[in-house]
Amino acid sequence: MHPHHPRVSVVVIGHDDAAHVTDAVRSALGQGPAVREVVAVDDCSTDGSADLLDRLAAGEPRLRVIRLPANSGGCGTPRNTGLAAVTSPYVMFLDSDDVLPPGAVDALLTAATEADAEVTGGLCVRRELPSGREVPWEPVLYAAPAVLARPEHRPRLVHDTLCVNKLYSTAFLREHGIRFPDGRFPYEDLVFTARVWAAAPRVALVPDRVYVWHVRRSARRLSISLDRAGIDNWRARTHACRTAHAILLDAGQKRLARGARAKFLDHELRMYVRELPLRDEEHRRQWWAHTRAFLSDYDADDWARDPVAPGRLIGRVVLSSPEPCDLPRLRDLAARPARLCPPYARGEDGTPCWSADLPGVTLAPLLTRPVPLLPLAVDAELRPRAYGGFRLRLRLHELYGRVAQAGPEAVEVEWRHREPDGAAVRRTVPLRASDGDTWSAETAVPSDPLAAIGAGTWDLRLRVRFRDGSDRLVTAHALAGPGLLRRRAVPSPRHGVVLVGPYATHSGALALRVATGVRGVTSVLHGRLRRLLH
Repeated sequence: MHPHHPRVSVVVIGHDDAAHVTDAVRSALGQGPAVREVVAVDDCSTDGSADLLDRLAAGEPRLRVIRLPANSGGCGTPRNTGLAAVTSPYVMFLDSDDVLPPGAVDALLTAATEADAEVTGGLCVRRELPSGREVPWEPVLYAAPAVLARPEHRPRLVHDTLCVNKLYSTAFLREHGIRFPDGRFPYEDLVFTARVWAAAPRVALVPDRVYVWHVRRSARRLSISLDRAGIDNWRARTHACRTAHAILLDAGQKRLARGARAKFLDHELRMYVRELPLRDEEHRRQWWAHTRAFLSDYDADDWARDPVAPGRLIGRVVLSSPEPCDLPRLRDLAARPARLCPPYARGEDGTPCWSADLPGVTLAPLLTRPVPLLPLAVDAELRPRAYGGFRLRLRLHELYGRVAQAGPEAVEVEWRHREPDGAAVRRTVPLRASDGDTWSAETAVPSDPLAAIGAGTWDLRLRVRFRDGSDRLVTAHALAGPGLLRRRAVPSPRHGVVLVGPYATHSGALALRVATGVRGVTSVLHGRLRRLLH
């Protein structure tokens, strides 16, 4: 049978999302003849979403609308409702605020039928709105086509916990009773995906873009994955991770279960630690106590492999201290790429350790870790120049003798725009030894070239080059203090004036906000005033 015959059902779920749900449904219907039906499940909306869907269904025979009589409180129940209603051999899921890019279903269905796969996954991209900047999700998994007899043949699969970038055999899901948790269960994807991998399906992977995940950080109502300010969100996340691990372990998938625990350290733990300094003292205290209790279930094997990998090192620090400690330093370590900032302590026997207060958290593996993987720390300091603009001063720290041994020679300074095209301005400057423990470099901030490319946000990236030809990509720790991280209006022959606003990101890295012209500068100042009044 030709793979593009109507063989796929798409389940679209939504609640009070009238602004986006029809776009999602149309993106599914627009996939062409491979889609037999679209089942739209409205979770008792009050904003007219269901009426919009009914009007759309009146002119589209492939669309069925199901209205839930009461709001379920989560995504699991509407997805289960849609799964029970589909009539096609294959099914995939779509959220009301996202879209399927053209050709997504054809790419997945072709791979599924050719490989006789029960689960077929493709590349998802996170699209930041309104900027449109796209970030691929788990791109390493989808770099090239692959067919896996079982998920355990590629443990990295447990890092892709999304349910929406995959095509499933309907019979496979029903045969194994694979469903989402019902009711209000945040992070239901983690549990559903664990149930899928636990059933040991044959898996196909394709490099095609098959899902666009819209990220709206300024939305009135944040999505569950973005609404991380409350401690209950972290408790829900850890509960979902613990449940997923238990599912894999109970199914005898020990390798995948171990991978799921490693993924928690590398992804969840680092993400929340980056934001921990933003929370109040009570939140930090509860977060720390809850995380220590969660990590106490980890065994020696969970910590053994690469004990100075950022997530594992953060976890070891949390377990070793009964109270929150070293939060700014942990935030830098949680950055991508990781930065291990001073002080660099040693134990009584001279062994590198986390700090004098936590000598049991050894850093000895750093003495043999390859230089391109070291968590190098670079401080960035912006100083205003007398005639306008900024001077960027960089300071690379020693790391237990490893940096001097490698011989740092230069640093490539890159300012990269966050817009979708990712335009960049680069220059390479020499690194010079400042004293026994640091190397420094200095360069002007090219405000006019940045403004010529575009206003908006620019991230600072650094590539440290060493004597042996190796290099290490790092970000810079933004130093704060009197006269630092303050906006400055810079005269510009092209724009008249450029407003440059340095700031520290959630991970402590240096970034710039650039506005051009009198109108742009006025808009920024008005926005600042509104935030202050609010």
